[in-house]
Amino acid sequence: MRNNSVFRLVVLTGLGLSLAACGSSRLERSASGAGIGAAAGVGVAAIAGGPILAGAAVGAVGGAVIGAVTDECQIDLGPRRPKNC
Repeated sequence: MRNNSVFRLVVLTGLGLSLAACGSSRLERSASGAGIGAAAGVGVAAIAGGPILAGAAVGAVGGAVIGAVTDECQIDLGPRRPKNC
């Protein structure tokens, strides 16, 4: 059972990292937030000994909501920041 949890953690962490780039549209930020949140939720659930899928679901929902409510001016876009910020 422990080996399966570690495998899930590694897979979902990889998926989360692949989505780690901040998006410029609300949908992109929501999707990347969901991926990062799911990976974080799996990590917390694996460490705490809780249900992995529930951790992934809670993290994904939280990340998607945070990504959806932010706008371009609230994230660090570096030197190519939008002019209206």
